Amino acid sequence: MTTTTSAQHSGPQHSPASGEAHYEELAARFRPVFRRIADGALAREADRTLPFAQVGWLRDAGFTTLRVPARFGGNPVSHEHLFRLVIELAEADSNVSHLLRSHFSFVETAALQSVEFQDRWFPRIAAGHIFGNAATERSGNALGTTQTRLHQEEGQWFLTGEKFYTTGSIFADWVVVMASTEGLDGRQYALVRADDPQVTIVDDWDGFGQPLTGTGTAHFDRVPVEPGDILQRKVTSTLEPAFFQLFLLAVLAGIGRAACRDAVNLVQARIRTFNTGSGGLFRDDPQIQEHVGVLASKAYTAAAVVTAAARDLDAAVDSALALSPEAAFLRAELAVDQAHVSIPPLVLAVTSELFDVAGASAVGKNKALDRHWRNARTVATHNPALFKARSVGDYLVNGTTPTGLNSIGDATARPSSTTGGTP
Repeated sequence: MTTTTSAQHSGPQHSPASGEAHYEELAARFRPVFRRIADGALAREADRTLPFAQVGWLRDAGFTTLRVPARFGGNPVSHEHLFRLVIELAEADSNVSHLLRSHFSFVETAALQSVEFQDRWFPRIAAGHIFGNAATERSGNALGTTQTRLHQEEGQWFLTGEKFYTTGSIFADWVVVMASTEGLDGRQYALVRADDPQVTIVDDWDGFGQPLTGTGTAHFDRVPVEPGDILQRKVTSTLEPAFFQLFLLAVLAGIGRAACRDAVNLVQARIRTFNTGSGGLFRDDPQIQEHVGVLASKAYTAAAVVTAAARDLDAAVDSALALSPEAAFLRAELAVDQAHVSIPPLVLAVTSELFDVAGASAVGKNKALDRHWRNARTVATHNPALFKARSVGDYLVNGTTPTGLNSIGDATARPSSTTGGTP
């Protein structure tokens, strides 16, 4: 098994180019693909058509190689630039951006591993392989444990269990599965082929939002696993939890932009009005203009907070600052915790208040404007913000180091430590 060490930071060790000109050059590569994805987003969601083709477009454009070290043929962009691109992609289709969360998180995790592990996996990512997630179980596992098991028979490792919330795995080449092993403390991660005959991935997500993320059930029935593809997770001070959660906040910020965009389109196209207003076109009404400005300001703030938090992640791994692993973790975790408290209310407000720029026609099912609120509400539930606010307050008042989210399970009679690893 491969072991992560506490001396390593999360994320590829590099000094990526920065600056606005570099970002615009980078974004120009992908914006045509984003526009192509946006063109069919409403129809796909209405028909529940999973975006296999759209994921392929991004892979072919090299999007999935972002943050892979250059020596493997990747594109080692900064956290800031990655998350700004995620926001733009989420504005085009929040489902597509969300389903890539596990892939990019694996890129961060791979950078923590041994040289041998990186030499094995980074070339695959650079070649276009996509990684999905199978960490959470529907019920029955105590917090900090998992019912999915790794066991060994005559020198061969096998994986057996069932997972839910397997976002992105149905689109992936590989699935990163959280498991437990008899005789070993903690939890392990096993990498298995998504198309292995003993792996079954079902699109049975029934949530009212983010319906096209491939979230659902995955079954693993004695799946063979190579010893070198099993990671022993240790308690470490890494940026992995912060990265995992900031990705969701970037998706939320993109949803806010999409809702604001649609509000603007509603106002520009509307010719009907009310006698209680100015009697003129909505686009010329000062109150409507003000409301659109408020929506835009909230969406802008959400994206700006994501960008600021991403810069803190970049600072945490900046070799020039030489932060200790503990200081780097604290800088990243506090930034993302505070972002987690502030961003959801902003985006949920935009996705609800966009209807105030039009009449009852805005609620027509053919427009599907409610999808923005449903998608935002769904993303915002993944990691309850109230726990984040408490964590920030406890640090400021008592100096208690925040704990990154790394485990979901049934509550125990007595609270226990939940540190170590990422969800």
